[in-house]
Amino acid sequence: MRNFARRLVQARYWLAAGCVAVLLAGCAQLKYYMQAAQGQYALWSDARPIEDWLGDPSTDPQLKARLEKALLIRRFAVRQLGLPDNASYKNYAPLTRPFVLWNVVATPELSLRPIQWCFPIAGCVSYRGYYSKDDAMAYAAELRAEGNDVQVGGVPAYSTLGWFSDPLLSTFINYSDAELARMVFHELAHQVVYVPGDSQFNEAFATAVEEAGVQLWLDMYGNEAMREAYARYNARRQDFLALLVKHRQALAHNYARKASLRHKREEKTRIFAALKHDYLKLKDSWAGYAGYDRWFAEPLTNAHLTSVATYNDFLPGFRALLAQEKTFPKFYASVQQLALMEGSARHARLHALGQPPILNAETAAPVQDASQGLQ
Repeated sequence: MRNFARRLVQARYWLAAGCVAVLLAGCAQLKYYMQAAQGQYALWSDARPIEDWLGDPSTDPQLKARLEKALLIRRFAVRQLGLPDNASYKNYAPLTRPFVLWNVVATPELSLRPIQWCFPIAGCVSYRGYYSKDDAMAYAAELRAEGNDVQVGGVPAYSTLGWFSDPLLSTFINYSDAELARMVFHELAHQVVYVPGDSQFNEAFATAVEEAGVQLWLDMYGNEAMREAYARYNARRQDFLALLVKHRQALAHNYARKASLRHKREEKTRIFAALKHDYLKLKDSWAGYAGYDRWFAEPLTNAHLTSVATYNDFLPGFRALLAQEKTFPKFYASVQQLALMEGSARHARLHALGQPPILNAETAAPVQDASQGLQ
């Protein structure tokens, strides 16, 4: 049975690689897709069912405890959040690197609009992933040589959107219980609704699911210490996000103003210096917490700030929609209806949902907006 499963995996690998070869025209693109197919195949090869790891006497007791916790989280995701009950996150693969892959993000020198790459199935996205850090850095160097701003960031997990069985990985298995749950909920949410080419929609939706899911998880399985630790984590996360939003807005204003290239470049340099200065002050308020230091590992660029919009611009709208629908199945159904809309209309709908309610001046009660609610 094990040999059959391995042959099935190999067949999938060669089928994926063959499809890629047909779809692509250039040698550079073919090379990129082959590294992606090989990287995915390596994950499949290294992954074993969690039950196998738990039944193996040589498995480290600490790893067994984390895998047992992951199984509990996986069951919770299905029963409480209505997320897919498939083979994803029921296997585990140990890796010898700190991240499963590295994403390359790029923008023009004086723009916050990310460069996009288009792929089969996933559509157009604002990043390009590599299983080798060296390969990612080499591609980043090419983009910088063309005059672009570039960031290379490590990624602990990703979703294949239900096409394959995504495994748990050593890159995130030792996260805290709440963080492990957050990661699993987020990646499974991508399997519920995914709009090719609309990263802002996809990531904000998955973030809304993870937020609500973790809160429910902590209510059911957390203790006071866990809740307090996650509250501190989330407060720091919100502080950091607010810092990035502030400086992203300053950059957007700078790039939109009528000024010479020299003046825009000088102001860009000043804004990034202010961002670093403000971050150090923020760290002091966190008693020296250094969890975001690696974000500053490379010189700051526009590319560092593109994900702020990707993950957060539509998050208020999804939060409001979930509160409106009250249950996850109804929420998913409404999101699926949004996914069917044309892109600009979908974005406008989410923006409207995320606006604070208009208060009646006499009663101080929210005024019902007839445009709210899915038609």
